[in-house]
Amino acid sequence: MSAKRAKSGLASVAFDPERYVALLGKIMAEVEKLQNSPPQGLVPREDLCSDHVLKALSPYTVEAGGPLEVERVTLRDGRGNVVIKYPGSTTESVAFVGSHMDVVPANPENWSRDPFKLTIEGDELHGRGATDCLGHVALVTELMMALAIAKPALTHTVTCILISNEENSSNPETLGVGVDGLMATGKMDHIKSGPVVWLDCADMHPCIGTMSSIEWSLKAHGKRFHSGLPHKGINALELVSEAVAELQRLFYERFSPHEKEAAYNFLTPSTMKPTLVKSAPGSLNQLPPWTEVSGDVRLTPFYKPADCKAFLQAQVDRLNADITQLPTRGPCSKYAIEGTTGSLELEVSSSDVLQGIACHLNGPAFAALNAATEAVLGECKPYSIGGSLPLVNDMQRAGFDVQLVGFGLMKTYHADNEFCLLSDMEKGFRILKGVIAHMEGDAA
Repeated sequence: MSAKRAKSGLASVAFDPERYVALLGKIMAEVEKLQNSPPQGLVPREDLCSDHVLKALSPYTVEAGGPLEVERVTLRDGRGNVVIKYPGSTTESVAFVGSHMDVVPANPENWSRDPFKLTIEGDELHGRGATDCLGHVALVTELMMALAIAKPALTHTVTCILISNEENSSNPETLGVGVDGLMATGKMDHIKSGPVVWLDCADMHPCIGTMSSIEWSLKAHGKRFHSGLPHKGINALELVSEAVAELQRLFYERFSPHEKEAAYNFLTPSTMKPTLVKSAPGSLNQLPPWTEVSGDVRLTPFYKPADCKAFLQAQVDRLNADITQLPTRGPCSKYAIEGTTGSLELEVSSSDVLQGIACHLNGPAFAALNAATEAVLGECKPYSIGGSLPLVNDMQRAGFDVQLVGFGLMKTYHADNEFCLLSDMEKGFRILKGVIAHMEGDAA
């Protein structure tokens, strides 16, 4: 943090609720075309969102005689990112990144309001993207406009980066469209010199940890036979049930609660859960020849996903070497009969998808966010979640001091009838301003 100095003028940087709501309404009028789910034929055009952002900022840009440096960085046609800078007097930086201009799909039949427009009900702002993440897109735009109007004298350059393709960032067909492309092209290098606050969480307080998400499926191969003669078949459903139970038992031994989890306030340790079952078509009087159980692992960031994947595969290999070591179900249940032996087939998602993050708790970025949150809310309660966020682990590994926060409502995240509170966004504005003030050594 910079040494204590005279007031910067940040105190005059103020949130304008009418301006904020007006911009959010324009952005959310585009939301139907911002849905991101290529399997459903939904490919977003984030430029429809950023057009409104650029228009709102245009009176305050360098080209118009203002202080803001604004650039749309297009890495895929119609799907640009936006980099907004309020220059300081040094190369020190404060950055707000992660507010994304795509949204998850919404089915209007499941909503009590139109998801594709902003509906205002008192303090509540309803519509797809209100919490995740168009409400934050409008918020950081409002912050940069307020800075440009007040013109505080800052040492740190304040940068906001609005991104594309967050909701589908692991799709091979769209790699390089958003943050990954910005990092690869060096468009974010300048923000390594200070805290990076990732704005795509909820519930006001810092989120200091997330888990890796690893999808898995275990398929058991048996032998179909009439259920009246069960000793002549291999029941794949029984086989896979016992195998999953054994893998879970071994998983919880190997990836037991880590000593660091308590300091990060994780609500749960690492978990391995079956969630879906598929089986070969057949009738009730047939033993299924194959059954597949799928699920996920949620791994705290103190364990490596690659180690988990290798461990599970090694255990399946061990079971396949002698499938009869698994418990059977009753006197006629067998996994090896004359001429046929049951087997297991494991598939695990790539170990580099949706890796968890443990934010650094001893540096200036956490100190600034913690102090700003406490100043606005009267307390700061950092938490960690079993969910996962894309891209943030990649940024941390690339040398960015990433902290996570958001001002929407977790209960409406990706949910039907999504909404946020205008009062929470106003508090969020003050928290972001407080982060800047903390780094400036300014009690603004």
